Amino acid sequence: MVTPESIEDSIRKGLACEAVEVGGDGHHFEARIVSPAFRGLSRVARHRLVYDAMGDRMREEVHALSMTTLTPEEAASHG
Repeated sequence: MVTPESIEDSIRKGLACEAVEVGGDGHHFEARIVSPAFRGLSRVARHRLVYDAMGDRMREEVHALSMTTLTPEEAASHG
């Protein structure tokens, strides 16, 4: 079974993050990801980095993941 913790672990293993928070009900998940790797990237490019970090899990196990992707600077200004 897919859990928020397992998704967080996959993201952290595949992407250098300052913070990752994942919630969900086992079918739909939401993630807030703070990474310096997002600097200068569009929202679509940021999401691609997360999908790449998730690898096959994104295609095979996780069917709905909404994301907020922030640089450390954006996260600091958003509180």
